[in-house]
Amino acid sequence: MTETHPTLHGDRTTLRPVTEDDLDLLTGWFSDPEMYAWWDRRPLSREEVEEKYVGRRRPEVESFIVETDGRPIGYLQYWLDEKPAGGGLDMILLPDSREKGLGPDAARAIVRYLLDELRWERITVDPLVDNTRAIRAWEKTGFVVEREIDTEEGPGLLMVYSREE
Repeated sequence: MTETHPTLHGDRTTLRPVTEDDLDLLTGWFSDPEMYAWWDRRPLSREEVEEKYVGRRRPEVESFIVETDGRPIGYLQYWLDEKPAGGGLDMILLPDSREKGLGPDAARAIVRYLLDELRWERITVDPLVDNTRAIRAWEKTGFVVEREIDTEEGPGLLMVYSREE
């Protein structure tokens, strides 16, 4: 396994790198209909979770557990774009942690890191068009809709946060 990133801190959330010890936690999350309704659109096996979310794709994808008050509440990843100085984010929170401002807090922490430390110029997200909760959360973080797109899970919005914004 390659070197992991530092733990990142928002005002109310902490983003810590995913480790092998998180496999069972993530497997439970990605087999819950409340979670996979917005992510992969199907339950994932333990093997799929291990392959996709527990560090196997580094350095192209970096994975974090989102915590508040020491309690795991979600998953966040960033991935490198084909172009230098940019890439995208994906995040999902447990149902009982939504609509409390925790998503935007975690997003601001990762955006600061990507802009200030990694010197990214452009960050994208692609929520599904019917995921209004996620769209609002990304907008609260400063992302703006660029255009509609087709994603593997269905129609989505390409939202952008640029250094100039």
